[in-house]
Amino acid sequence: MKSLMLLFALALAGVAQAAGPDKVVYHFSAGLEQASDGLRNIRNHLEVDPKAKIVVVAHARGVDFLMKGAKDANGNRFQDIVENLKNEGGVQFDVCEITLRNRKLKKEQFILGVEFVPSGVVQITHLQQKEGYAYLKP
Repeated sequence: MKSLMLLFALALAGVAQAAGPDKVVYHFSAGLEQASDGLRNIRNHLEVDPKAKIVVVAHARGVDFLMKGAKDANGNRFQDIVENLKNEGGVQFDVCEITLRNRKLKKEQFILGVEFVPSGVVQITHLQQKEGYAYLKP
């Protein structure tokens, strides 16, 4: 019995190791201050876990930092921070198309490299339930 339990424990440990990098979805919905906090969290996350797979899903006022010309409270362009996270950390940025429709925004108003999804909340649900992403909201 003990050997069977040991074998089971070793099998579980192997599955955990084979699972690959951590996967996290960051949820932005509250504007530029939340974006500043969240982007700092992501930089810290990648500093400690550089192989983490991170997706940022933005909707409502959370899309504002991804618009051309958007700057943080210190005058830094969000575009530079986003490009760095995409290029060096492989972070994906998803923008909700329902938000675009409701706020009468156009895709051309957003920085290059963002992806558009039909619904931000549906995307978050899909990432959590079907792809095993952890959920964080800064």
